[in-house]
Amino acid sequence: MAEHDDHPAYPVGLRLNGRRVVVVGGGQVAQRRLPALIAAGADITLVSPSATASVEAMADTGEIRWERRRYQDGDLADTWYALVASSDAAANDAASAEAERTRTWCVRSDDAEAATAWTPATGRSEGITVAVLTTTSQGRDPRHSAAVRDAIVEGLRDGTLAAPHHRTRAPGVALVGGGPGDPDLITVRGRRLLAEADVVIADRLGPRDLLDELPPHVEVIDAAKIPYGRYMAQEAINQALIDHARAGRSVVRLKGGDPFVFGRGMEEAQALAAEGIACTVVPGISSSISVPGAAGIPVTHRGVAHEFTVVSGHVAPDDPRSLVDWEALAQLRGTLVLLMAVDKIGAISKALIAHGKSPDTPVALVQEGTTAAQRRVDATLADVGERVVAEEVRPPAVIVIGDVVAVGTDRIGPLEG
Repeated sequence: MAEHDDHPAYPVGLRLNGRRVVVVGGGQVAQRRLPALIAAGADITLVSPSATASVEAMADTGEIRWERRRYQDGDLADTWYALVASSDAAANDAASAEAERTRTWCVRSDDAEAATAWTPATGRSEGITVAVLTTTSQGRDPRHSAAVRDAIVEGLRDGTLAAPHHRTRAPGVALVGGGPGDPDLITVRGRRLLAEADVVIADRLGPRDLLDELPPHVEVIDAAKIPYGRYMAQEAINQALIDHARAGRSVVRLKGGDPFVFGRGMEEAQALAAEGIACTVVPGISSSISVPGAAGIPVTHRGVAHEFTVVSGHVAPDDPRSLVDWEALAQLRGTLVLLMAVDKIGAISKALIAHGKSPDTPVALVQEGTTAAQRRVDATLADVGERVVAEEVRPPAVIVIGDVVAVGTDRIGPLEG
C-alpha cells in the first residue's frame, strides 16, 4: 500500500473455507486472530519458532498446522491470505514483500501502512457479522473502530437496533433462563430473544426489571408461583405456551435461574414437543452458584471443598414425596446448596445432624441474591432453624452448608449498576 494513501479501504468478506492461510508468528496477535480463522474453515499453517500456550493447544488438537521455525521465502506459496504478526521485524518485512509479489492479501500487526489488508473490529450477533474500519486524516483508529463495533453489536443483542416491523425469529417458544435476579445477569442471547418476543410468560423470580423495557405491543403474562399464595398451574402455563405459539407468535418463557435447575423447564419442553412446536432452550445462570458467589461464598475452594451438591428443599426429609438421600448427603465432605428450603431448613438441619453431620458446620442464608435487597444471615447447622425465624428470612433464599461459608470475604456484595 502506498505511503500516506488517503483512499478508503474497500470492505469485503473473505470466504476462506478450505483455502490456505499462513500466519507468521505465534504470539498474542495470533492467539487473538486464529479462532476466527479456524471458525471460517481456513486451512491454516502457522510459521513460528515458538507460540503461546493457547496457540500450541490449537496445534495439538489439529486445528492448525505448526511449522516450528522462522519464516522462509516461499512460505506464502499458494496462499490466499496471510497474517504477519511475528516479533522479528526483518521476517515481517520479508513476508510482506513476498505477499506483494504473489498478490496475496496480507495483514501486518506491526505496520498497518505496509499491509495490503486491514483487519476490522468485528463482532457477531445471531447470524450477523459486524465489521468496522475507521480512518482519520492521521490514519487508522482501531480504538474508535472497536467502540463503534461494540455499540452496534450491543444494540443488536439487546434488541434496540432490531427493525421494528421485521420479524427476526420464526414463531415458536424460547425457554429463557433469566439468571438469579439482577437484570444484567441474563445471557446476551436471552436478552435478545426477549426483545424480539410477541408474548412473554414470566415467573416471579425472573429478572422483572427487564419487562419494563419491552415495547407496548408485547403481551406479558404473569405466571408467578408465589409461595403459599395464588399460582398459575403448570398445566395452564403449558397450555398458554402452546396456544400463543400456535397463533404464530414468538413466545419467551422467562424463568429465574436456569430452566432445567428446579425450573420445570423440561416439563414445558415436553409439552411443546408433544404438540410439534419448536422450542429453543437458553441456559441461564443458576442461583445455586451465582447467589453464593455474589455474597462472597465460593461453592468450591482448594483444600476445603472439592465438590458441591445442589438439592431441592421444597419437601421435608420425612415427607414420603422426598427423593433426596439425606443420610448420604450428611456423609459428604463438600458443600451443600439448598434451594427452596427456607421453611424446611429446621427439619433438614436436624436430619443432617442425625445422620452424622457436625452441628458446628457453618451455614449461610442469602436472601434476594444479586439484587439491591440482598442480605446474608450466617448460622451453624445446630441453630439455623432458630436463626431463620429470628432474622425473618423469607424466600427466595439460597442456603449454603459447609466449610466454604467461612472462607469467603466480606468485600464482596450485591452487584452495583
